[in-house]
Order: sequence, then structure tokens, then C-alpha cells
Amino acid sequence: MRIITQSQVERLLPVDACVDVMRDAMMATSRRDVTLPIRQFMPVPKAPGKLALMPGTLGDPACFGIKLVCKYDRPHGDPLGTHVGMVMLFDSEKGIPLAMIEGSSLTAIRTSAASALATDILAREDSTRLAIIGNGEQAMRHVHAMRAVRNIDHITVWGRDADRAGEFAKAVVDKTDITTEAADSATAAVAEADIICTTTSAKQPILSGADLKAGQHINLVGSAIPTTAEVDDEAVLKSRFYVDYRDAAMAAAGELLGAIERGIVTESHIVGEIGDVIDGNAPARGSDDEITCYKSLGVSSQDLAAAHAAWAKAEAENGGMTVDLLT
Repeated sequence: MRIITQSQVERLLPVDACVDVMRDAMMATSRRDVTLPIRQFMPVPKAPGKLALMPGTLGDPACFGIKLVCKYDRPHGDPLGTHVGMVMLFDSEKGIPLAMIEGSSLTAIRTSAASALATDILAREDSTRLAIIGNGEQAMRHVHAMRAVRNIDHITVWGRDADRAGEFAKAVVDKTDITTEAADSATAAVAEADIICTTTSAKQPILSGADLKAGQHINLVGSAIPTTAEVDDEAVLKSRFYVDYRDAAMAAAGELLGAIERGIVTESHIVGEIGDVIDGNAPARGSDDEITCYKSLGVSSQDLAAAHAAWAKAEAENGGMTVDLLT
């Protein structure tokens, strides 16, 4: 078994390469060549955190495993971040462990790569202007991911803390040399955007359908439980709504579930899963004027595919640390 650390994950799994890994994972998901139990959470008594458990199987490459993630509330800028954990990867044929892989970087990379895949499929080809709502780790990850699929030449950012948003904008310029500015409001940030990524911890909507313009594409990334939402009912109604996995969306996509509960839309508002679009079983954008929306929740097939890609590369170069569990 190989143990693959955070720095090794970053080197073995660059986001541009991970987009293709996510393409295969999403097709496998929509073809149901997977086993995907809905994510479970276990509270940690007398602590500000919980343990998330995401088991699953993947048919090709044939593997199974589980992601264990400790989600703790930490101060902004804490080097541990809010997610600390690991992915345990097993070979399906022999039932033996292949790797234990650091989970926070793998999750961050595969999440942004999945958004990039959805953007590549749904956003207008001529999209160049990006809006990032939020300024945490996923915000910077999404800057790099969007650049992997579109020629981004202008970025606008907004966060609830104006000073942090300004610092983040400067950091984006330092890392990308792309013109980047901090906006005074979320509304102003998305006003001229072609692509919008919401990467916040917002409990209530920070974007309204009234803020959206024809032709935009939105990646909703931050909310992952049914009681929270980053956009309002009008935004859901105005957009062609896509998901990574329908069952997960109907269990935890707060924006969609809230709109359904209030009678604004029904489950049929989901145009399709991203894998269905790739396979030609669901339509993509129909015109340059439509607003498309991808709701990212994350499923274990993405983690397994990313973990297997990192393991395979480490195996080829004899990287990581090897541990013999049978002696």
C-alpha cells in the first residue's frame, strides 16, 4: 500500500489533468457503473466538528474505498483548513488496499476540476470574464480550474469581508497576472461576468436571480446540505439546472430543494447530470442567451477516480511511501 501525502497529491494530480479524470468519473456515475451511498455525517461530541463518511465503488478503473473527512470550524487562514482527512483506496479484484491518500487537497482539486468540466460543457465558448464569490481555498482553486477550460482575461471577486476580498484579489494577480478587482457587492461582482463560481459558506442566498444576466454559467459549490443555499429561488428558476448525481441533489442540494418545497420548480427542473450531457443523454446549453447552472455536491466516484489517478502515477514512478500490511 502506498501512502501519498498532501504535497505529493498536489504534484501528482494537477487540476488540468484532473478535468479529464472527472469526465470519466461523471460518465461512470451517470451510467451507474458505481455504488454511491449518500454521504453520512457523525457529530463529534463536545467538539466543533463532525466526521463525514463517503464510501463507494467505481467500475472502471475497478476500485472501491471510502473518504473520511473531519469538518471542523477553524479561523480564516488556519493552515489546517476546514477539511482534514484521507481517502482509502482498494483494488476491487483482489480486495486489497492500494493507497491511503491525503484527502483535503484531493477533495479541493477534484471539486474544482468537476466545476471546470461542467464549465467546459455548459459555458459559452467565448467566455472570458470570471466572477468568484468567496475568498477561501476553493476560490483560488476555481480560478486555476476555470483557466484550464476557458481563456480567462478578467476576474472580479467578492467576499463578505472587504479586506480579505482585496487581499485575495491581489493574490490572484500575483499567481496569474490576470487583471483582478474586488467588487463592493456580489451583485456588482457578477454584473459583467460570463462564468460565476460561488465558493462560500453562506447559509442564506448571497446571489439573486435578479443579479443574473443572459448567457452566464454558474457553478454552485459552497452549499452542501439541504438547509443552506447560495442563490435564491429566482436564480434556480431562471437557469437550466444540472447536477453531478441526481440522488445526491435530491438529498442535499439546498437551492433546488428549497425551490421545490416552495412550489417554484419540481424535480423535473433538473435538466440532467453532467455525465448524461457528455454521453448525449441530456441536452447542454441550447443558446447563447440561456443561463446554465451546475450544482456541485461531490460524490465518492469523483474521489475514487482522483485517488486512483494519483495512485497510478505514484505507482509508475515509485512515489509516496510504501507499507506492507501483510508482514
